[in-house]
Amino acid sequence: MNLTERIAYIRGLAEGLKLDENKDEVKVINAIIDLLEDMAYDVTDMEDIVDDVCNQVDEIDEDLSELEEEVYGDYDDCCCDEDFDDDDYYYEVTCGKCGEEITVDEDVLLEGEIVCPNCGETLEFDFSDLKDEDWGDECECGCGHHHDDHADEDLMS
Repeated sequence: MNLTERIAYIRGLAEGLKLDENKDEVKVINAIIDLLEDMAYDVTDMEDIVDDVCNQVDEIDEDLSELEEEVYGDYDDCCCDEDFDDDDYYYEVTCGKCGEEITVDEDVLLEGEIVCPNCGETLEFDFSDLKDEDWGDECECGCGHHHDDHADEDLMS
């Protein structure tokens, strides 16, 4: 039995009692039953609206899933290694001020500085004292990076 059917049942029970409609107590009971009936209709209307909204949300979710598939392709659901590429190197740096350990990649180190996310202290990295005997300070193209093709050149000579 739904809400409106239950209110109709209660109304039938009250009418079956054949109470004197002129008594104040009966007027209060009838007013309560009328109020309950109005509330039951409002609740039924809200249930219909919620059902419509749920259907719309389901359609949006399906559309979003299709869009994600188009944009991102077929990736595994596991994202545990998503941020870490096998070719990247990561380093732990400890903030001198607060002691926070920060994991950074090689590119961040080569930029020369980062700001500690915990205390805001600027951490600077100076590699000017480091020299690689085999590679020299810079590559032949002048970009400042070391290239694997130098190893091939050494083997050919």
